[in-house]
Amino acid sequence: MAEDTGDKDNVVRLARKRRCPICGQATVQAFRPFCSQRCADQDLGRWLTGGYRIPAEEEPDLDGEPEGGA
Repeated sequence: MAEDTGDKDNVVRLARKRRCPICGQATVQAFRPFCSQRCADQDLGRWLTGGYRIPAEEEPDLDGEPEGGA
């Protein structure tokens, strides 16, 4: 009897479509969502150095006291 490999084929097709967010190469299961340890380390470095932060404007001090406390 033939084995149904429909689900396995879909997984393989999806894996081919996914790309590394750092370099754009195809992902590797061991390093998902990256293609290699190098790209995973680059992403970690961006997190650790604040490369993924969202810039924000400081709100004005509404109570009128100078910064630094009393």
